[in-house]
Amino acid sequence: MRLRTISVVLAALLLAVGCGKDVTAEAPHGYVEGAEETAEQQSRLVLADTGTGAVQILDLITEKVSPAGKVGNVRELTTDGRFAFVGTDSGAQVVDSGAWMVDHGDHVHYYRAKIRAAGEIHGRARHVHSDPVVTAVSFQDGSVRVYDRTKLEAGAVDEGRSFVSRAKPVPVIPYQEHLLVPGAGGRRDVVEVHDRQGAVKASLEQTCPDVRGEAVTRRGVVFGCSDGALLVTAKDGQFTGLKIPYGVPVAGRDRPSDFRHRVGSTTLTAVAGNDAVWVLDVTKRTWKVVRTGPVVAANTPGEGAPLLALAANGVLKGFDVVTGKQTAATKLLSRPDRRSVIEVDTSRAYVNDPVARKVYEIDYNDDLRIARTFPLDFTPSLMAETGR
Repeated sequence: MRLRTISVVLAALLLAVGCGKDVTAEAPHGYVEGAEETAEQQSRLVLADTGTGAVQILDLITEKVSPAGKVGNVRELTTDGRFAFVGTDSGAQVVDSGAWMVDHGDHVHYYRAKIRAAGEIHGRARHVHSDPVVTAVSFQDGSVRVYDRTKLEAGAVDEGRSFVSRAKPVPVIPYQEHLLVPGAGGRRDVVEVHDRQGAVKASLEQTCPDVRGEAVTRRGVVFGCSDGALLVTAKDGQFTGLKIPYGVPVAGRDRPSDFRHRVGSTTLTAVAGNDAVWVLDVTKRTWKVVRTGPVVAANTPGEGAPLLALAANGVLKGFDVVTGKQTAATKLLSRPDRRSVIEVDTSRAYVNDPVARKVYEIDYNDDLRIARTFPLDFTPSLMAETGR
């Protein structure tokens, strides 16, 4: 299974404790040692070739492709906004993409630095989530270890600290200086709130049976449950769970299990069965099913932008989320590939084409126009965007 993350907790290099406190008396606001602060987002695409194990990074500003190491038996790829976790049967190689942002609510800092290897996490990782302090990794055997984020930023992976163990792997998410742990206690449908040391601080009253899929948004953390979504929020140290029911009976095969969204957006998407896409509006607390036809990937910038769906025939389609009607279509892939994904940022979308060895940049505000095409000399089997 693919590693899942949503790490929108926006994984940031913070050697300073916050915006109001400088590293030194002379350091400017937002200073980060060893990094260049920029005026615009520094988007990069991490690409992995499952055939050769080559990991490459495409800088979307300079259009330069840089090697980032070689990993044997690559199976999956995920990111927390800065670091890429290249999964294998026995662990995950951690690559610092050198692009990230720090979101302080009322303003954002963008940074770029050198690409480098950061080390290896041992064990088959299933879920990886980070905040500026820790990275929580859930393994195939149900165990969870928590790693020191500052050491990752310094270019090393520590041994990690054993956190919890479950009967099956569940996503443990750092949030609001705590960690959210589903499938906890004597009931597998309970979500617990732990402190950084692992002590249980609260158990949410609202339950989440059979967790599948998770996402971190500005409105809170979302867990996919058999009876809807559970939105977890926090205020003044108090954690609350709010259920967003599907509103209709949903068969297991049609449940959302892999949420995709633009970082900063509160609109989530997930493939629904074989021929539709779920759209969850976290702000409005509503679900919607858009009948797209057979689809292999979906995403949306949210907030009035179109739903993007890559059809099984290789056509990228745009849909009006409110009406469910198709609004645009562009033929992209001559031979469809289920490894293709759609990554979305504030103005463009990106689709990898493993068969043609290309990545397409799409202007989703201009009838899905192909803005740029990046030909490659390797197969972009897996793709994830950083710098967001």
